This record gives sequence, C-alpha cells and structure tokens, in this order.
Amino acid sequence: MSFIRKIYQRYLIDAMGAMAYGLFASLIIGLILSQLGKIPHLGFLAEFASVLGASSPVIGAAIGVAIAFGLKADPLVIYSSAATGALGYLATSSAGGATAGPVGAYLAAVIGAEIARLVSKKTPVDIVLTPMVTIIAGGLTAKFLAPSIGDFMTALGGVINRATELAPIPMGIAVAVLVGMALTAPISSAALCIMLGLNGVAAGAATVGCCAQMVGFAVASYRDNGFGGLLSQGLGTSMLQVPNILRRPQIWIAPTLAGAILGPIAAAVFHMTNTPAGAGMGTSGLVGQFGTWASMVTEGGANPIYVLILILGLQVIAPALLTFAFDWALYRVGWIKKGDMKLSRE
Repeated sequence: MSFIRKIYQRYLIDAMGAMAYGLFASLIIGLILSQLGKIPHLGFLAEFASVLGASSPVIGAAIGVAIAFGLKADPLVIYSSAATGALGYLATSSAGGATAGPVGAYLAAVIGAEIARLVSKKTPVDIVLTPMVTIIAGGLTAKFLAPSIGDFMTALGGVINRATELAPIPMGIAVAVLVGMALTAPISSAALCIMLGLNGVAAGAATVGCCAQMVGFAVASYRDNGFGGLLSQGLGTSMLQVPNILRRPQIWIAPTLAGAILGPIAAAVFHMTNTPAGAGMGTSGLVGQFGTWASMVTEGGANPIYVLILILGLQVIAPALLTFAFDWALYRVGWIKKGDMKLSRE
C-alpha cells in the first residue's frame, strides 16, 4: 500500500502538478496573450502568442522542464528534459494523425527523467552521459509509447465531448462535478482537460464546475478568511482548502452541489463552450473566462455582450449565490462551524 501511495504521489501529484505549471507558463499564457493581442495598440502581443500556439514544441519543452523539476531531478536532467518534452509533444504514430501533445510530453519527460536518475552524478562523464541517457530514454518513449497513449486520451476526450452534446444534463452534472473536484483536489484539472482535449459544451460544463469550487470556497470561507482569503481562492486556487477538507469533508458539499446544478444549465440551456486550455482553470487568473471568450466570441462569433453576461452570471454570480445558500443551510444544521475553512497562515 505504501508503494502505491508513493507512485500516486510522485506521478499523479508531483509530476502532473508540475506539468500544470509548464502548461500555464506556455500554452495557457499564450491563450491569454492571443486574446489581449486583439485589443487596439496591443497587437504586438499576438507575435509572442504565436510562439506559444498549441502546435509549438515550446509547449512540450516547458512541460518537460517543469516535470523534471517537480520530480526533483538533477540540473542536467532538468535541462535535457526540454528536449524529451518537445519530442513527446510532437510524437506521431507511423500512420500519421494527431500529435501526442501534452500526454506525450508527460510520458517522455517522466520516463526520461526517471531513467536518467540511475546514472546522473555517478560517472566522471556526467556532463555527456546524463543528457544523452535522458534524451534517448525520453525519445524512445516518444517514438514507441506516447502516440498510442495520446490517441487513447484523445479518443476518450472525444467520447466525453460527444456524450455531453447528446446528453447535456447528466453529462453536464458529471463533468462539472468531477473536473471541479479535481481542481480542488491535488490533481491538475487543467492538465487533465488539456490531455483529454475537452472542448465545446463539455469544456463549458467543466469550467462552471471549477468556478463553483473556486468562487464557492472563496465566498463560503469569507467569515473565516476575510478579503485576503476571498482573493487567494477566487483568483488563485481552491486547493488551499484541501487540509480543511481532509478534516471536515462536509465543507466540500456546498461548492460541489453548486457545480452539479450549474454544469447542466451551462451545457443544456446556454450551450456555453470553452477551449481545452481554459476548461480546467476556473477563475484562476481568469483563464477560464479568457478561454470562454476565445471559444464563444473569437471562434464562435457569439454576441460579446451576451457572452460577458453568461460569464458573469454562470461563472461568478450564480456559483457565489448557490454556494452561499447551501453553506448557510449546512451551517444552520450544525454540519459546518465557524473556523472549519480557516486557511493556514504558516
């Protein structure tokens, strides 16, 4: 059991959490810059964003470096992982088709870094041997393993996207709840959505579920944390509540119920959509809102005022009101007490 816990911690928590930082520092920032570049006099930002497009090997390189750093690899392994991440990101099967993308970058970077640990700083020719082993191990992973795993994740994401279109109410509930809980749990919901390629109404439901967690916890815990807690959770991450959830799991009920209600409304009634890069971010840095705008206005041609109202209504105001109402009810019956959501100051 201890071995399984270590594997879970290292590859799903540490590696995938670090992967999210690599994605944020490249692909997601590229999304934000591309939208800002459409503002008058900020057109020069579009040139920067073009380097960070979804097909750029820079994304894979950023993922590779971030993962190796998250795994606490030696410096030479970290630097070499830029190459393995890029190789995995651009890997394609012999039959051609789509690239392995973030899934390929993750696999190549993890395997390359782990195998390189066996030789790093153990020989007099470390400066040559360590990068060589890292790149060869990661490159072979990119060539033979990453494409098939990437195809599987893409196919799974396609099933979720299509199922949400066909059955927006039950799938809207499921996607909003599961992705929202992944955002709060120490699992990267952003990396998950990007690896699955969630888009369309599935991505819209996922975004609302994430917003319900972030905005919900920010509002519900205001009595314990004040304005600072409101900002750190509403624009930062609801993951700050994980220690409190482990102590008092019932505090998770209110934001999760809010997501379960709003997810199908976003999908079935208003047909809100998003991009894979914005789907799992919620209100963190307003990335989910930039993604919604890009999907519905820039790509979909929807009325900007209408989309702005939807963003404010379903991603900010409704999650706040619903979570507040559910939290108040739980507080009244004694399931939640003052101090249950207090953030650590350590």
